[in-house]
Parts: sequence; C-alpha cells; structure tokens
Amino acid sequence: MDKFPRLKKAFDKGKFSEGASKFKIASWYLTSLFLFQSGLMPFSNILVFILKIYGAKIGKDVRIKPFIHIKYPWKLSIGDHSWIGACQIENLDSVTIGSNVCISQNVMLLTGNHNYKEALFDLITKPIILEDGVWICANAIVCPGVTAYSQAVLCAGSVTSSDLKASYVYRGNPAMALRKRA
Repeated sequence: MDKFPRLKKAFDKGKFSEGASKFKIASWYLTSLFLFQSGLMPFSNILVFILKIYGAKIGKDVRIKPFIHIKYPWKLSIGDHSWIGACQIENLDSVTIGSNVCISQNVMLLTGNHNYKEALFDLITKPIILEDGVWICANAIVCPGVTAYSQAVLCAGSVTSSDLKASYVYRGNPAMALRKRA
C-alpha cells in the first residue's frame, strides 16, 4: 500500500497564464526585464502605453514608476489618477486598483500562495481589490484575496491577509485597525 498516494499526482501549476499565448508571456518577460524592472525606461506615459499593449486596463493620468515588477499585465486594472511606485505585483490572479490609489515603494501584492495542507503544496490564487483612495505604504504586503475598501490605509511594513475596512488605518503584522482615517 502506497503511504503517499497524492505524491503521484502532478504539481498543480494553476491557470495563471490564461489569456496569454506562450509568445506573449515570453515577450512580456523580456519587456518587463529590460524596460520595467531595470529602470531603463523612466517615463511613466511610455510604461503605461506598454502595459496597455499587453492588455492592462489603465485609466487616465496614472503614474508608473521605474523598477516595478508586474507578473502579468493582462490581469491588471488601474483606475484614474493612481500612483504605482517601485513595487512587486505578483498577479497570478486579477489585481484591481481603483482611482486615486497610492502604492508606495517595495510593496508586495501577492495573489498566489500554496496550500500547506496538501502534500504537493498546490497553488491557490485569489484576486486583490484596492478600492478608490486606498494607500498601501512602503514595504507593506497584501496577501491573496484581500479587498482594501475605499480610503483604507495600510501602514509601512504592515502585512494583511484580511480585508481592510473603509476609511481605517491599519498597522502591524498581522495588520490591525489603528484608528479611523481623518
């Protein structure tokens, strides 16, 4: 009798590349590496244009800073007047960023994780939604499945795996509501 029958199953890679051919994925990888992650392209309007070519939905007057890592632009939506710093968007699932949102430097938006309850650590993905007016401060981490409701703030260095209530400031690891936003 096999002691670990689940180990014979192939690792579940998920469906995160849906919506893109192998050529599109390879092309994006090179474009991202040379123009986005390297910082060689400092012009936000050109970075926004390139993201739109790859399928990102981006509103007007959006600022994208150099040294940003975006896994799959075709799973990214950004509203008007938002500012995205040099951060890491690991969007194996959709990431929806509203209008007037600020994502500061070294933020990590993580839509994927592994199921530690399974022998093969199958991939689990859940979308992230950052509603209008949200501010994710420097070095913060937003985990899979989180919705940050309108005007929520996640303070520097904080980690959340739970939803953030509208107009509240959160701090810590795990992030806890600190006070109502003024």
